[in-house]
Amino acid sequence: MPFAVPRALPLSLFSALVLAGCADQSPAPLKKGEKPVDVASVVRQKIPASVKDRDDWAIVLAKTFDSQKIAPTEENICSVLAVAQQESMYQSDPAVPGLNKIAWKEIDRRAEKMHIPVFLVHTALKITSPNGKSYSERLDTVKTEKQLSAIFDDFINMVPMGQTLFGSLNPVHTAGPMQVSIDFAEKHAKGYPWKIDGTVRQEVFSLRGGLWFGTWHLLNYPVNYSEPLYRFADFNAGWYASRNAAFQNAVSRATGTRLALDGDLIAYGSSEAGTTELAVRQLAIKLDMSNSEIRQQLEKGDSLAFEKTTLYQQVYKIAEQKSGKPLPREMLPGIQLESPKITRNLTTAWFAKRVDDRRARCMALN
Repeated sequence: MPFAVPRALPLSLFSALVLAGCADQSPAPLKKGEKPVDVASVVRQKIPASVKDRDDWAIVLAKTFDSQKIAPTEENICSVLAVAQQESMYQSDPAVPGLNKIAWKEIDRRAEKMHIPVFLVHTALKITSPNGKSYSERLDTVKTEKQLSAIFDDFINMVPMGQTLFGSLNPVHTAGPMQVSIDFAEKHAKGYPWKIDGTVRQEVFSLRGGLWFGTWHLLNYPVNYSEPLYRFADFNAGWYASRNAAFQNAVSRATGTRLALDGDLIAYGSSEAGTTELAVRQLAIKLDMSNSEIRQQLEKGDSLAFEKTTLYQQVYKIAEQKSGKPLPREMLPGIQLESPKITRNLTTAWFAKRVDDRRARCMALN
């Protein structure tokens, strides 16, 4: 999705996950009863015959699973294919209807925000770009995010006003057949098995880059979820968002405080306490924890280790005693999707269910 992703992944998440050798940050092995399959063969079997480069998909995904040590199961393969089908209909660089209008609207929005007359910006965009056409001409005919990203890169580097308007912030944030976050890819490029000739940003627009980084984001972190549905929600909303939304529900039950079940346990990027943290503080006496101890344990909410904390376990204990019944450890986050490309009322739950339906149909194919 250009310009905005539904929910930015917190910076602290990345710092926690790039640490090599963490025992709880390895992809899950084969589950009991699961049998390994030949990834390339299954991809060729499952992907529609109408996809012209299906052999390339098979080769890329086989290398992706091997290099990331992802369990080669039918479910994992179908999970990746389901996300790709939902996000791009198996296209590496899908055309986006009305992308030229979206691009112009974003440019005007930024100009107005910085109090730069729009007509001056439009005049600057009449300058000839490196490919011989003016920026205006390229924007008028732009069809895909890869083309749009290249226009902004050229504009930022070649035109002084480009630096003023955008600095180093290319507003295209997701790319490739799985629409993976470019920021995520740039922070997880270690171990990428192919030689990158340009930048990581440019690589994500390729089939191999989009699938490799998309698969990493979808499958290359451990969870205790009962079904893939919650991984799909995390893919859209951020790692462990489904687990954290369920925890927020427990906090709400324990305190009587109504919370947005969005998976954000702390106000990332701020030292101030967010709504969930403030609600947990109401339990400080029962938890026998200080505010700083509560904060420290909530900060583990971007890893599997959070489930082993005293805070996590005691909040559930208090909430379940008050509710008189077991509470869920996984829940679809209640997040409204926002992007210039989205014209309908869509949510993370909608996305997760759509992808899970596609996964189920993929699994049923013989």
